[in-house]
Amino acid sequence: MEQQKKKILCVGLVCLDIINVVDKYPEEDTDSRCLSQRWQRGGNASNSCTVLSLLGAPCSFMGSLSAGPVADFIMADFMSYDVDVSSVFWKDKGQTPCACCVVCPSTGSRTVVLSDMNLPDVTAADFPKVQLNDFKWIHWEGRNAEEQLKMIQQVTMYNSTLPKQQRITVSVEIEKTREPLYQMFPHGDVVFVSKDVAQHFGFQSAEAAVRGFYSRVKDGAVLVCAWAEKGADAMGPDSVVVHSDAFPPETLVDTLGAGDTFNAAVIYTLSNGGSLQDALTFGCRVAGGKCGFHGYDGISKYIKVE
Repeated sequence: MEQQKKKILCVGLVCLDIINVVDKYPEEDTDSRCLSQRWQRGGNASNSCTVLSLLGAPCSFMGSLSAGPVADFIMADFMSYDVDVSSVFWKDKGQTPCACCVVCPSTGSRTVVLSDMNLPDVTAADFPKVQLNDFKWIHWEGRNAEEQLKMIQQVTMYNSTLPKQQRITVSVEIEKTREPLYQMFPHGDVVFVSKDVAQHFGFQSAEAAVRGFYSRVKDGAVLVCAWAEKGADAMGPDSVVVHSDAFPPETLVDTLGAGDTFNAAVIYTLSNGGSLQDALTFGCRVAGGKCGFHGYDGISKYIKVE
């Protein structure tokens, strides 16, 4: 398969998001009406697949589901966005997780309460069923880090048999402030680190974060940190910090999934041979645009914007 026709695989969470849009955040122990409510397929890796597909990149999702009406909704939604689901693993234990989201456009806040239904994440034992030669890029949303590192090892072994231009690019996202996730820093060709993690380590800007964390990544890697309305910074092996300002929408509507959108747009650009500056700017542009509408369907208009 030609490299440019190969797919991008995102490994991580899919869940059901029940999204309530409110004019102001509700006070505790009160009744209030929402402006609107919708069901939406959620989860970082799942959202990034949606965006990649809308941008025109063939992509695949790897994660766990448990049979039932929620999973039926999720699978139908994956299909409607042309996301390949052959790497979905059905688990007998636990239930498909659900998140209740309160989106408040007047403040730009998005508050998420996730129910953990004890659904096991995919493991390194599941990973050999993935046809690696179908993919040019695999992205891991940091979750069960020990198992994910074993999966990445399998990709490293696979890559070692191939010339450089045919190897799979590995990216990892370190979003949550959980100690086990930090061991993923040295294992991505591209590493996305969140503002939350950066602040947890005492960094006060994206530039400080990419400079401060860079010693943790492997030789030749790219480190990316988005900082909400301050834009994003990145640094590669040349030690030059690249920056993009944010592109806020005229009216803030829905910030839910903006980070997943940013990651997908960066991966999309880099996987098509774009520069780090182009990737960062496109990521900020698409993520900013996404904050101006509910859901993701408006993203397809960004295909030609690079």
